[in-house]
Amino acid sequence: MRKPKHLIPAAAVAAAALLVPVTAASSGAAPDVSAAASVVLTDPVPEEAAAPRLGLVVEEFAQFPKSEPVPAPTDVRLMRHARINNLAEVRDGSGRLYVPDLNGSLYMLDDDGEPWEYLDVREAVGADFFSGRGLGQGFGFAAFHPAFGANGLFYTVHTEAFGALTTKTPDLTPQRGTIFHGVITEWRATDPAADVFSGTRREVLRLGFGGQIHGIQQIDFNPNATPRDDDYGLLYIAAGDGGLGAAVGNDDPQDLAVPHGKILRVDPLGRDSANGRYGIPAANPFVGQAGALGEIFAIGMRDPHRFSWDPGGRKRMFMGHIGEKDLEAVYDVRAGDDLGWPQREGPFRYDKTDRCNLYSLPEDDESYGFTYPVAAYDHDPPPGYSCTADVGHAVSGGYVYRGKKLGKLGGTYIFGDLVDGRIFYTEEAKMVRGSGELAPMHELAVFTTDGRETSMPILAGDNRVDLRFGRDAEGELYLIAKANGKVWKVVGVQRLERDAVVHPNVARDLQAYYDFEHPVAGDSAKEDDQGLSGTDIALVNGGDDMRMRDGAFRASRNSLQVQQADPAAGRGAWKAGVYSPTGVPSLRAFNAVQSTTVMGWFKMTGEGPSPNTNTPNPDDYYNAIGLAGVLTGNSDGHAVRALLELIDVNGTLRLVALGRRVDTGASRTYAANADWRTLLPQGEWVHLAATFDFDSGAMALYRNGKPIPGSYTAAGNPWQGTGPRPYLTSPTDPRGIKIGGSFPQDLSERNPCNCRMDSLMFLDRALTKVEVGQQYRRMTEYGR
Repeated sequence: MRKPKHLIPAAAVAAAALLVPVTAASSGAAPDVSAAASVVLTDPVPEEAAAPRLGLVVEEFAQFPKSEPVPAPTDVRLMRHARINNLAEVRDGSGRLYVPDLNGSLYMLDDDGEPWEYLDVREAVGADFFSGRGLGQGFGFAAFHPAFGANGLFYTVHTEAFGALTTKTPDLTPQRGTIFHGVITEWRATDPAADVFSGTRREVLRLGFGGQIHGIQQIDFNPNATPRDDDYGLLYIAAGDGGLGAAVGNDDPQDLAVPHGKILRVDPLGRDSANGRYGIPAANPFVGQAGALGEIFAIGMRDPHRFSWDPGGRKRMFMGHIGEKDLEAVYDVRAGDDLGWPQREGPFRYDKTDRCNLYSLPEDDESYGFTYPVAAYDHDPPPGYSCTADVGHAVSGGYVYRGKKLGKLGGTYIFGDLVDGRIFYTEEAKMVRGSGELAPMHELAVFTTDGRETSMPILAGDNRVDLRFGRDAEGELYLIAKANGKVWKVVGVQRLERDAVVHPNVARDLQAYYDFEHPVAGDSAKEDDQGLSGTDIALVNGGDDMRMRDGAFRASRNSLQVQQADPAAGRGAWKAGVYSPTGVPSLRAFNAVQSTTVMGWFKMTGEGPSPNTNTPNPDDYYNAIGLAGVLTGNSDGHAVRALLELIDVNGTLRLVALGRRVDTGASRTYAANADWRTLLPQGEWVHLAATFDFDSGAMALYRNGKPIPGSYTAAGNPWQGTGPRPYLTSPTDPRGIKIGGSFPQDLSERNPCNCRMDSLMFLDRALTKVEVGQQYRRMTEYGR
């Protein structure tokens, strides 16, 4: 396959400081060796998904009963209302839908969306059933035979541990140190039309995995295959690498003698396998190859999470593949493909000895024959994030839409991020295998049937959505959330209004918001708060003259001019804010708060820092430039709880996030590495954000939706508390908000800013990296 050179811009290669020799693979595919050097890629996929212009209209379809894993989980990611994992239609023309719950139940639903239990897999398996460790453990998937209406056959996959590890033997070579089994079972219903299963079962295949993740993620039949096709009735099995593929010395995904890290394809009605319980299709690509499993369809996978077939077009099989270091990808999968893991992560070289970086491909990459994705996005973690930690992104594979209700989205592949709940689409026609290009991605908004914009985290009631997709026989789509155990049916498409400049994920916690388009009625020297708190601010010393016809983005008309005082002209510093010596009750959301965000648009319009007008020395300058912040509960108008500002750090002015958890305690400062004049050049609108997590002590800075590398100015965490978590700020109402300098209550000057500001936002929650980016792109890409 041709190398995707567009992903390695020449400028990025030229700027890369680290060259690392390409290492040889230890086994499996041809050794990955090259005389050329590989370049560290700091941003493997710089292209972001385009901001939403269209949205899915959804209506709540079903609520599933609460379920519990066994054993009781210790990982909060398993503590969901119901671990519903998929939705599809029974292949018998009845219109019944089915939904598996990882905790053990197979549900069915009619058009009314009321689920009932068709089969209790957990009870049938007994004491060895295991669902309380690992994100995919339990009863993961069900697949109904295309002739189910006649033969009553369907298949499930579940996990076993406990006594099974000593009393039952995997059918194919297990991973060393096996700690769970993935088991595929055939069920034969006595009456296929019955509402509750009754019949027999038999075990088809048992695989042994050495880690608690990346087991058998999906089983399914190709719905495009007819009885005349060779693919009819063949069961596809997505078997992960057991979480071990990244380990030094483990190359299971490349080893043709083991099933891990592969897609397998078997005939469940055949009997020529080694265990005599299924058949091996003669068309499988490795049949007859010495040392290779005939069951293998494709290789080189870490976590082949969800696959589906396009019912139109070229009937292609697309698969969402969850990455290790930095990449979430969608592949067009064909027989014999090698996706490259663990030598490749998407179209990049992966080095097991360096889990913190991805590398450019070697010059002779085409000689290895790896298959690369047709669409992908990267993790883009915030600065300082551990490269071995879970950054909170994982692709949830979806479907090419060929239904009738979403006309504008016909022929698009709709998928998402299962963690944060973002929904994307890309055009199937632009998902060109072997082109070396990734198809452009677009984010989709979400609307309720009354036209209100919402989001999956809001609908799921949790920032970790655990999003999955479903599809019925008509090709219509469903959205599934483990967080609250609900399913929504997608019933239409709606265009996003151009004035919808606040993303719903931001709006729900937006306590104060000033766009300088809304003077207070009867007093134009005040700005009306468009946030939840209703905290109006004063435009100090300049009043309505401070509003400038200079919006930061197309949908904005006005901005706020702040500037230094001019004593000779008798004019005080232009600044803005609100202050009360007893606290501002309307800002109570920032009282005993766990986290905060301050963000907005800024444009430098003059000198900075400014000369100090409080001293007669003409060479005395302020050591800071005030932007915007929330005051503490004991502030005199200067001390802050959360502040975005430019201050002197060891003799150099730096862009910082400065926070104080306890009113009488020490502050903590996170400073950007880059020169502030590069981050805030004269005459250019820039979007800045600062987030503060007072519990963990973490802060972050963002510029134009992207994290800004930086560091803390002092060792240790002065916010560290004692007693039960989470740690909160002082339980006092902030004394106000300051904008463009200190002391919003009077004419005095401290750290003025000669700049303009637009759309200032103050939230009582630390936005995630994704949410900051969503808000920035909402204003820029759609507002322009």
